Formats: sequence, structure tokens, C-alpha cells
Amino acid sequence: MTKTILLTGGTGYIGSHTYVELIEAGFDVVILDDFSNSDSSVLQRLGQITGENRVTFYEGSVLDQTLLSSVFAEHKFEAVMHFAALKSIGESVAKPIDYLETNISGLIVLLQAMKAAGVARLVFSSSATVYGDSDIMPIPETAGLKFKNPYAFTKVVSEQILDQAASSYPWSFGVLRYFNPAGAHPSGLIGEDPSDIPNNLIPYISKVATGELEWLNVFGDDYDTKDGTGERDYIHVCDLARGHVLSLKHLIATQACHVVNLGTGHAYSVMEIISAYSKACGQELSYKIASRRHGDVALCVADTTKAKDILGFEAQLDLDEICRSSWSWIQNKSNM
Repeated sequence: MTKTILLTGGTGYIGSHTYVELIEAGFDVVILDDFSNSDSSVLQRLGQITGENRVTFYEGSVLDQTLLSSVFAEHKFEAVMHFAALKSIGESVAKPIDYLETNISGLIVLLQAMKAAGVARLVFSSSATVYGDSDIMPIPETAGLKFKNPYAFTKVVSEQILDQAASSYPWSFGVLRYFNPAGAHPSGLIGEDPSDIPNNLIPYISKVATGELEWLNVFGDDYDTKDGTGERDYIHVCDLARGHVLSLKHLIATQACHVVNLGTGHAYSVMEIISAYSKACGQELSYKIASRRHGDVALCVADTTKAKDILGFEAQLDLDEICRSSWSWIQNKSNM
């Protein structure tokens, strides 16, 4: 019998790519999303990629207890994957209450609905921001948790909520700490689509490539790194989505909770990314060296040992594929 998964935030960047991976892995998927950071046209494109005649979808928020109760009553879910959260670090500083409500209260309301329906498996979208400025590199899951902004705070608290909940009910939680998701589906039909000046490097560079922005600011070129610019662990969003499916399968097979990093274990510098994206789009991209930003670190990279040992996960796609797929998505998006 085909297992059915509830995907909250399933039309967003990572959620939509995970939908595709779940369908390809043989699961039935129900999406719940309020389109607060996505567009309804994603549903049609998901159907196009997967060949599904109809994407099962409910419009609404995880804060809506009545809606959640109705959705759980209509379907027998094997598990839930939870992506429905606000995710901009800068916005979280300006709107901390919104982030506390959506990210923390939303998780609690979802857990209550799951428990009422007897659904105990949850794959949770966390973040490497829970490590703050770690002094251990590569960063293992045993590194201390700390936060530097309201967004990171919501992820730390959410992980603590899951940890406390697991002590009083037979939950199975897969907590996945993302490093830097980037790239797009090879079809060019879905990808990252920020509505304003993006927070992440790759979509920012893509706006330089399209001429929407004149240049890229490179914040600091005097770090103790290979070329003086900051180095980060970038993981292709399709690899990231595949990691979620492996987490889900592990929960189904073992019922055992796990907390793992999802990254590549390799760091790319800002200049390496500019060079790779210039190659992908066929033009030299303009940049200016600016002062270091407060709080930035020279290097941030994942220790991926645990993901490999527990989930059998290893990233397969490299920086060139991240940039190629991103540029393909950007070009296709302009014609949608």
C-alpha cells in the first residue's frame, strides 16, 4: 500500500523539490501551504515534472487548528515533512514576533494535530544557523547550539520542543540541519524565487546575471581563506530533497530519532562561486569588494559523517551543477 506524506510548505523552494523526490520515491503526497512565500503556479509545474494529473493541495496555515484537523481526518498519513516556516534572517530581526508565531507556534499546533491523529513521524526543517559562530570546523552535530538572530532562535527552540516532546510520546523525529541550499531542479521549472533583494548568495548573483542588479557586493577579501573571501558549504537543493526522503525512510524503518547535518563537507569561496556562475551564464559578472559584515565568519562547513552513517546520504551534485541549474531556472522563469 502506498504511503501518504503531508508536506507543509510544499510549494516553497525546498518543499517543492522534496515533493518531486517523494513522488519519484513512490510516496503519495498532500501539500499544505498558504502561499506566503510561494506562488500557486508551482502546483501546475509540480504536476508537469512528476506527471501527476492533480497535485493534492490544501491552502492554509499550520496555525489553523481547524484546517489541520480536517486535513488529518481526510487522509491517513504515514508521516509529516514540515517546511512551513519563515526563513529570512534579516526579516526576522525586523519582525521577531511574526517569526516566533509562525515558526514556533506553528510547530506546536502541528504536533498537536499529529498526536490527535496518531501520526508520530516528523521530518523537521532545521538550519546550520543553530550553531551560531562555531569554533569547530567542520561542524559536527555535537557542537553547542546558540543563536544570533530571531530566525536562528526559532530553530533552536523548535529543536528543543521536539526533544522535550519525544520524552513523553513515541515520536520519531528526523531533524535536518541545512547548510546553504542552492540550485534548481534540472527541468528548470522550479527553483528559488525571492521576491526582493535576496538573502542568499546564489540568487543574488543571478540577479546580477540578468541585469536586475548592477554588481555583487563581496563582503571582505582579507579572510584567512584560499582567496581571502568567505567560504561556505553549498548543497544542491535536489541533494537536500533526497536527504529528506532518506530521513523519512529511516524513520519508517527504525522509528529512531536522528539529528543530522545536510551539506557537502566542502566549502566554496565567494570568488569561486562568482567564477562558476559566470561560466554558467556565459558572461563576466561584476562585483565590488566591500567591508566585512558584522558577524560573518571566514569558514562554515558541515561535518557530514553522521548523515552518511545514519542515512547513507552523500551529496552528488557539485558547484557547476548548482550554477547551471540556477541559470536554467532563471531563464525559464522569465518566460513563465
